[in-house]
Amino acid sequence: MRKTTAGRFFEDYRIGQVIDHAVPRTVSGGERALYHALYPARGALYSSDAFARTCGLPQSPLDDLIGFHVVFGKTVPDISLNAVANLGYAQGRFLRPVYPGDTLRSQSEVIGLKQNSNGKSGVVWVRTRGTNQHGAPVLDYVRWVMVRQRDLAAPAPAPVVPDLAPVVQPEDLVVPEGLDFSAYDFAQAGEPHRWADYPVGEVIDHVDGVTLEEAEHMLATRLWQNTSKVHFDGTQRADGKRLVYGGHVISMALALSFNGLANAQMIAAINAGAHANPCFAGDTIRAWSEVLDRAETCAPGVGAVRLRLVATRGDAFVLRGDDGKYHPDVLLDLDYWALMPV
Repeated sequence: MRKTTAGRFFEDYRIGQVIDHAVPRTVSGGERALYHALYPARGALYSSDAFARTCGLPQSPLDDLIGFHVVFGKTVPDISLNAVANLGYAQGRFLRPVYPGDTLRSQSEVIGLKQNSNGKSGVVWVRTRGTNQHGAPVLDYVRWVMVRQRDLAAPAPAPVVPDLAPVVQPEDLVVPEGLDFSAYDFAQAGEPHRWADYPVGEVIDHVDGVTLEEAEHMLATRLWQNTSKVHFDGTQRADGKRLVYGGHVISMALALSFNGLANAQMIAAINAGAHANPCFAGDTIRAWSEVLDRAETCAPGVGAVRLRLVATRGDAFVLRGDDGKYHPDVLLDLDYWALMPV
């Protein structure tokens, strides 16, 4: 009896299939310390229990993307172990903060399948939900991934492409219970800029850059228990390079955005996201943002701002080439809602 597994291939998925992912993970302050060592993250809400309590929370939560990475990492052995590429995200909502001591687990449902014309791979859409030890949802999102086909003679499934909303509507954003920015300390947060200071259409160059190191991106990916071969095994690609986990790029770009968006304290939703080009150790990442929309919330002192975050190894404000495709220097195009003091 075979004891090991090579992971799922495209022909192994069925519409409506529900997958409970191993292994539950209890998170602690250790995740925070490593996260802040790997990325230049300085959000006051995630750094100080005292600051968090002045904002109505019982203590400082873990950075939002820690929860995302842990939940995502659990799905990799079942969804993207044999992936060619992780293609995008949509309809992601952060439903409650993750605190030290919480135990996270993940479950995914297959909601779309479409074989590629070459018959060697296909696209799989899944809706993933992360829950805590109480069974309460922490976040959910849709992602789609191109997966290799093992049996090229396997019949193609009837194509099902889910109809995904381009943006999470403001009324569907979840503001954490008790969050109150009425007594927000701008001096402690690091910048004076508030919700009303970000007009729609403004673009912000976040100025700083970080050169990615091979050991750091693999350490981060192991931290999230992401087992995708392309991040660790130099024989997986013809060029011998190890692909940087896309979430590593997201976290780095978001941390860089502190310079100019220090008060965008919490991620409320991911509307859309694309890893535009592959990223490798030695690349120097810079980031810029565009303000796409603003919305009020019912929480005291809390507004929502919709932002486009672009990670690039090139010039700020360059997104696409003359052909309409992403510029080769663009690594990430992320559309998200953040909560900010009004």
